[in-house]
Amino acid sequence: MELGGLHHLTAVTADAAANVTFYTQTLGMRLVKKTVNQDDVSAYHLFYGDAIGHAGTEVTFFDWPNIGRNVPGTGSVTRVALRVAGRDALDWWARRLDQAGIAHGEIGKTAGRDTLNFADPEGQQLALVADGTAGDFTPWTGSPVPAEMQIRGLAHVVLSVERLTPTAFVLTDVLGFRRGDDYPEPENPTRPVAVFETGPGGPGTQVHVEERPDLPPARLGAGGVHHVAFRTPNGVEQEAWRERIARAGVGVTEIIDRFYFASIYFREPGRVLYEIATDGPGFATDEDAAHLGESLSLPPFLEPHRRQIEAGLRPLPTAPVR
Repeated sequence: MELGGLHHLTAVTADAAANVTFYTQTLGMRLVKKTVNQDDVSAYHLFYGDAIGHAGTEVTFFDWPNIGRNVPGTGSVTRVALRVAGRDALDWWARRLDQAGIAHGEIGKTAGRDTLNFADPEGQQLALVADGTAGDFTPWTGSPVPAEMQIRGLAHVVLSVERLTPTAFVLTDVLGFRRGDDYPEPENPTRPVAVFETGPGGPGTQVHVEERPDLPPARLGAGGVHHVAFRTPNGVEQEAWRERIARAGVGVTEIIDRFYFASIYFREPGRVLYEIATDGPGFATDEDAAHLGESLSLPPFLEPHRRQIEAGLRPLPTAPVR
């Protein structure tokens, strides 16, 4: 039994309309599902990914307009790295970000791969990583970004924790990740970043962990990350993971049916919230694949409350059809 890599990443926005515009029109990702946070139906839950929202391509957001700005620190995901085709794509993206007025760093190396760091308008720390493989990726024909330059999915996440050892134990001894080679933190080359990977390894499967006892605890807000999810193929393996995590003495939820996938949640010792999510059934369960994300989708148990839910949500921009 082995986790397949990263499933999705859920972050926080205080401005859903601007968030849709940036991720669909600037980054060229498809809004594959417009739904609500099932635990807080006053908030949108927006899913961006490739053309059909393959597991591993999804960056998602909870919309909490009254939340403050994120305060980075320990116990948090501090950067989200996304895959693109190669160095030529990074050069293309650097020009595109310049044209959009988005500040970015120079193209450098992260764990031996060419990387371009930048942030979204709310300060969400992002990176583009050159990756020569497509993986489970279907280009979106409606994207303003050419198919060969499109974002192909998640590459890795960077965690900041107070102490590395307890986080490393859960990743390796409980979740079965393999320890890779450390690399120097770009801002402080004397401080190593530990690399862990699962499944086939490489981009799409990695968690990078930096030990930062010098930082205060993070405070979640707009521009921050709520949780990171890992892939499991089906419910049978998900139940086995749940039992394994519980036997390790880590508190874990029951299996929760999210309709588009099933989930379990647990917080690792460094306080980062993890999820293990099934690859299916997927986002075309209740919408035609050609029209994903065009209207508000609700799971069956929320459908009777559609009128009240829609009344509490703010309008979102509609992506132009190409």
